Amino acid sequence: MLKAKALKKVDPFWIKSNSFLLLGLEMGAIDEKVDLESDEEIPFSSSLATNKVDSLNFEMVHLPSRPVMANSWIARHIGIRAVRNIYIVLLKAKINILLPFGPLAILLHYFTGKHGWVFFFSLLGIIPLAERLGYATEQLAFYTGPTVGGLLNATFGNATEMIISIYALKNGMIRVVQQSLLGSILSNMLLVLGCAFFSGGIIHYNKVQEFNKSAAVVNSGLLLMAVMGILFPAVLHFTHTEVHFGKSELALSRFSSCIMLVAYASYLFFQLRSHHSLYNPIDEEGDNNEDCDEDEVPEITHWEAIGWLSVLTVWVSILSGYLVDAIQGASDSFNIPVAFISVILLPIVGNAAEHASAIMFAMKDKLDITLGVAIGSSTQISMFVIPFCVVVGWIMGEPMDLNFQLFETATLFITVLVVAFMLQDGTSNYFKGLMLILCYLIVAASFFVHVDPSNDD
Repeated sequence: MLKAKALKKVDPFWIKSNSFLLLGLEMGAIDEKVDLESDEEIPFSSSLATNKVDSLNFEMVHLPSRPVMANSWIARHIGIRAVRNIYIVLLKAKINILLPFGPLAILLHYFTGKHGWVFFFSLLGIIPLAERLGYATEQLAFYTGPTVGGLLNATFGNATEMIISIYALKNGMIRVVQQSLLGSILSNMLLVLGCAFFSGGIIHYNKVQEFNKSAAVVNSGLLLMAVMGILFPAVLHFTHTEVHFGKSELALSRFSSCIMLVAYASYLFFQLRSHHSLYNPIDEEGDNNEDCDEDEVPEITHWEAIGWLSVLTVWVSILSGYLVDAIQGASDSFNIPVAFISVILLPIVGNAAEHASAIMFAMKDKLDITLGVAIGSSTQISMFVIPFCVVVGWIMGEPMDLNFQLFETATLFITVLVVAFMLQDGTSNYFKGLMLILCYLIVAASFFVHVDPSNDD
């Protein structure tokens, strides 16, 4: 009687189970149910329970074991997650339509040798990679908090520039390194910040957007310190007042770079530990914050974000090698000065992540994050990336120094002053953004007609 009752309970399950996955999920629950009921009806009999299991053996022989079914379920779950991740990161964004240009540039490099087209397609291929680096960093920032997230955004946003600089430094292209890093600072401070202020001002034209003035003043001070470190080697060179011609300038650059790295490390401690409250965003309207919080939900986990950061960084590294190799050929093919390519074109591509993020946050009326992305990125390049490249060149035996030549140094100095004046009152509007954009157009035109003095030597 008990055997028939057990079979009656189990038979509907075998009939309804159409896949091994559902069988694996429900098997444990059914076994427990049968065992409990058998214990209730015949608590002192163990032989009948044994007979019950024996009666089911003929049906269970053909079924896989629970560990096998569990493993198949895990494998299927991992596969679904992987497909979903690939869709979100590589297919969902419209800018990813440019991804095939990267492999195309590599094919052109090996089969045609036309450096102009290799440079052009490499440039197009790096744009979505830089933007996706920014996306993965933003996803990781959901799990780290706003302050650390802004630092991560600036760091990985500058990963493209650092990789390009190291490849160029390895090839002895010191002027390309100097000009591309200078161009990144100019692009972030004028173009990225200008577009963010302009977009935010147009969207919120009825109000004056505000940001944390104290944090902006600290960043402006660091930028002025970076100008000081870059200015003195150039002045020493052009006034011909070196104690040892050609050596004192390099020694001063390396010493100043070490000091700037110490200053940046102190700034990180100041920002993240001792005075982190200084970088808290100013109070905003509750309705706007609630709406933004509802929209902002992480789409991938933190480990998936770390994995994508690794994959995208490797792919950017590969493309950067072909891009750097084709710079001179592209300059000759398109009749464009190398200075314009290094200062204007390369930074625009490298700053794609910062550009998109800064505009998005400004349109959401989150100007503190916008400044953290744009000005924070410029501060990191001037106080960390440039001194770091000087130290790396020192290790490689390359004479990388802080003498950016007179024209470039003057451009940087005037840009820092203009932006510092724009930020001093703690407010922004579309007109300030328009002025910054127009200033960048003047800088771009200046470098288009500028001939690097080192090319004539």
